[in-house]
Amino acid sequence: MSKYKTKYACQECGYESPKWMGKCPGCNSWNTMVEEVAVKAAARHEGLHGGQRQTAIPLTEVASEEEPRMDTTIHELNRVLGGGLVPGSMVLVGGDPGIGKSTLLLQTSFALAHQGAKVLYVSGEESAKQIKLRADRLGMSTPPMYVLSENDLDAIEQHIAQIDPHVLIIDSIQTVFHPAVQSAAGSVAQVRETTSHLMRIAKGKGIATFIVGHVTKEGAIAGPRMLEHMVDAVLYFEGERHNTFRILRAVKNRFGSTNEIGIFEMKEKGLEEVGNPSEIFLAERPVGVAGSTVVASMEGTRPVLVELQALVAPTSFATPRRMATGVDHQRVAMIMAVLEKRVGLMLQNQDAYVNVAGGVRLDEPAVDLAVAVSIASSFRDHATNPHDVVIGEVGLTGEVRGVSRIEQRIREAHKLGFKRVIIPSKNIRGLDVPPDIEVIGVSNISEALREVLRG
Repeated sequence: MSKYKTKYACQECGYESPKWMGKCPGCNSWNTMVEEVAVKAAARHEGLHGGQRQTAIPLTEVASEEEPRMDTTIHELNRVLGGGLVPGSMVLVGGDPGIGKSTLLLQTSFALAHQGAKVLYVSGEESAKQIKLRADRLGMSTPPMYVLSENDLDAIEQHIAQIDPHVLIIDSIQTVFHPAVQSAAGSVAQVRETTSHLMRIAKGKGIATFIVGHVTKEGAIAGPRMLEHMVDAVLYFEGERHNTFRILRAVKNRFGSTNEIGIFEMKEKGLEEVGNPSEIFLAERPVGVAGSTVVASMEGTRPVLVELQALVAPTSFATPRRMATGVDHQRVAMIMAVLEKRVGLMLQNQDAYVNVAGGVRLDEPAVDLAVAVSIASSFRDHATNPHDVVIGEVGLTGEVRGVSRIEQRIREAHKLGFKRVIIPSKNIRGLDVPPDIEVIGVSNISEALREVLRG
């Protein structure tokens, strides 16, 4: 009997070594090297086109056609996907346990099946009865869709050949195993082989495929990093488990923008779309409280108004605390340094806490001025005007820099009834805004604080 050759693979990055090591040289993680049976070269499968050799052709001879898309009838999902689901594409969906990944995909399956698409839902974690019970709990009428509880890739492939679906959903990829690979399901080798095999099926038969990926404690999708490079789109389902709002964010999309987000609210009947997220995020905003500021942030092509809160209090430690939720911690520290140096606010003996209400993550620099105004408002214990929206980027010299898509932000503020918008003076030129909203341009952070806080 021939002896199997073994190797050690890092479960975080996929680095392979002939011997065990405590620290992975690839990602510097400790105790992530696991022994696996090496896959023989003869067991490798053919390429994307079923072993048929392709001929290189000039790019000018390739017909440029718009990819046909399938309407999922879930507008927030269509937005994140770039306008709909592309046949033959592979989409990876990641998120924390219990966040609603399976619920979202089950609702998508039912919506597509009701339109006449043939859907195969494969679950390696739930039985068919459990899926039916969840569907009944969500109040879904049973459409002509197929459910399979299986984790053997060969059996899944046989059902795909028999049913010939338009849409395939794998929940989750870490539970599926390839019989030719001798390692356990969920290992680096298994995830790599099963994903590449499913990708060949999706591309060869034009099946739109969703695969669910578990995440690590750091929030990244478990398994080798190359898993995200293989698929066409990577979607992260984010949100607090104790908060009803969920955000679907695209971090990679070959068929659309990577800046789009979709916002859902988890209810008893499943996930419901949030058509006007600004109104939802500002629904519980307190009036006349120091440290509260409204900012207009761009999430892809959508302007979103959110409340930014700050709390500044004397510290009892030798080094004051700086905590931020929803914004970059280092960016907040930089803005506080600018306030201390350029404005004269003595913040060196003050604890500072900054929070974005609603669990939204703001990554663009256009929220800098709102962070500065919130911190100054809390420090001076002076409430801001509840009808003001603050937009702008802050530089190290205290200047307020221009931002993009300023008209869309202003119109969103006007739609929700705000009376004034504080923007960079550079963005004033050529503005076309509604007549019943006041737009004030500021060139530095001191001007902004004088205007918003009125001294």
